[in-house]
Amino acid sequence: MEESIKYGFERCIENIPGMMPPEPEKMSPLVQAYIGDCVFDLIIRLRAAGRGNRQVHKLHEETSHYVQASSQSYMMRAIQEHLTEKEHAVYRRGRNVRSVSPAKNQSVTDYRRATGFEALIGYLYLNKEYERLAELVTIGLEIMETGKEKED
Repeated sequence: MEESIKYGFERCIENIPGMMPPEPEKMSPLVQAYIGDCVFDLIIRLRAAGRGNRQVHKLHEETSHYVQASSQSYMMRAIQEHLTEKEHAVYRRGRNVRSVSPAKNQSVTDYRRATGFEALIGYLYLNKEYERLAELVTIGLEIMETGKEKED
């Protein structure tokens, strides 16, 4: 696909008044996780909506399973072996940062691992590494849905 078409939305967003180009390397892990949470949520919502029109409540039920900390923690454990050194460092920084908000109905371990997962997603998105982001999310979703890694 032609680059100008493929990333047209991104270029439009950059032209919104007051929009500053992000500097992912200078962002705290919690800011990366904040962005990653939104990006992952959007991916999961688009995936559900693409499967056909349904009541919004049904869409919410389908998506809420994927965006909770325990599911993100499971996905993170599944994709860890596929990470580069840099990606693993981003994940570790996100996982190890002390959050202001406590884990709600989740274990502290799952919550921290999910924060690392979201930081990684945010970092990849902010660095415009969309193909890599899609690759890791795909691996995580496949493992989550089948319970085992896909054979090569």
